[in-house]
Amino acid sequence: MHIAFLTPEYPHSKIKHSGGLGTSIKNLVVALVAKGVKVTIFVYGQSKSEIFEENGIVFHFISDKKYRLGKWFFYRKHLQNYINSVVKKEKIDVIEAPDWTGVTAFMNFTVPLVIRFHGSDTYFCHIEKRKQKFKNRLFETLAVRKAKGFIAPTKYAGEVSAKLFGLHKEQIKTIHYGLDLTQFNNEHPEHFEKGLVLYIGTIIRKKGVFELPEIFNKVRNQFPKAQLVLIGGDSGDVATGSKSTWELVKQQFHEKDLDHVSYLGKIPYTEVQEYIKKANVCVFPTYAETLGMVTIESMAMQKPVVNSNIGWAQELMEHGKSGFLVHPSQHEVYAQHIVALVNDKALYENMGNEALRFVANRFNIQNIVDQNIQFYKNVL
Repeated sequence: MHIAFLTPEYPHSKIKHSGGLGTSIKNLVVALVAKGVKVTIFVYGQSKSEIFEENGIVFHFISDKKYRLGKWFFYRKHLQNYINSVVKKEKIDVIEAPDWTGVTAFMNFTVPLVIRFHGSDTYFCHIEKRKQKFKNRLFETLAVRKAKGFIAPTKYAGEVSAKLFGLHKEQIKTIHYGLDLTQFNNEHPEHFEKGLVLYIGTIIRKKGVFELPEIFNKVRNQFPKAQLVLIGGDSGDVATGSKSTWELVKQQFHEKDLDHVSYLGKIPYTEVQEYIKKANVCVFPTYAETLGMVTIESMAMQKPVVNSNIGWAQELMEHGKSGFLVHPSQHEVYAQHIVALVNDKALYENMGNEALRFVANRFNIQNIVDQNIQFYKNVL
């Protein structure tokens, strides 16, 4: 079997940006190749075109193109024609694409198309109760209608997407993102910095970052030595038009707390893992997600997580056992769970152990990859 992935991002040194979407694709691709499946990656919107093979994966970087008018249509047709030519030459069986921006709208492929609901603009606008641009909804709807199969990383994301795009929920197969657990070793989970609270993710409103100042203030009222470290790229703010969400969040912290807050921006993932090892608690007070890769990555490194309790999060852990689930707006409750983990080392260790056990049972890529292969076979 030969599977192709069409994506705007992928974790690679030649690609400037990649987030959770790219990471989830890479985890799956590496596992597919290990199972003997041929994989081709089409990465669009790149600064230059390039074709190369690496670790058994064939990459096609497709350069961005300028058009005087109608780029939304003509660039898609350019991608379609290029991909179809490679499909024919390399005998590709299935193409998978994300729902985001409806990139496959107006495209007609010569092989079946699978859409994975990583999180569309339609989905996030619905979750955040934001008004959506008409063209975004149109493109994503047209893209979904072109697909023969659908996958969602959580049951919740699949059911919401089905409702928004007029599908029957039975049409969408839930297949969680997977982790190669060998890449998340924490040989000494008993070693950590007491009171170090870690947030990893884009600094953006939908991730609940505006809740952190009040939560952290309540934590420091009970444990004054607490430290908050934030890691992730800054972004513009849709609500205010500000170019920097971090500058807005920074203003919300109590003055006495700011000396205990460090924003590191984007750093190499090897360094991110070192901070996870040092953390006492990892926090993800997000309002909009389909799964949340960094949540399960932190759990895989035996870290207690205080996570949002909305929809998708119910599938990531068992509240009170392998993590804590709290609504981001409940600052007092959120802080109490953090403080409990700071003050009780036995609770910290037990929850970390249960977190790893939960992730190993539900998100191990060795099991996830077989589910994906069977799905592709069913589509064919």
